[in-house]
Amino acid sequence: MKTSIKLSALFFLLSAGVFATTAAKAADVTPKAKEVVYFRALDHDRGVKLTIAKSDKGRAFVRVYSKQNELLLKDVISTKTDVERGYVLTNLEDGDYIMEVKTNNQVVKKTLHVYEDGDQKTFFIYQD
Repeated sequence: MKTSIKLSALFFLLSAGVFATTAAKAADVTPKAKEVVYFRALDHDRGVKLTIAKSDKGRAFVRVYSKQNELLLKDVISTKTDVERGYVLTNLEDGDYIMEVKTNNQVVKKTLHVYEDGDQKTFFIYQD
């Protein structure tokens, strides 16, 4: 008899909990936009490694500009699958550069700062 009372009380508490909860709002379950481009350093900080997610359009456009808006590099990458591509920056002069990646109707821009560290060129990426 005690077991049946305990089970009945447990069932009552669980059923009350179900009715007391509020429904989730649509904004709570909406997935975040998927990142399509990731920037990382190449080995020994010689340049930038891009990881580009598979694109519906099938290609990505990479451009590097100087601060004076001069086009220094232009590349087209097939993105039928996820792609990794590296760009060596050691030939660039010290200063700031803009790297722009356009894919899936999205444009991702990052500012790169190239500088001399001892006897080696290195860089860092500004976080926006």
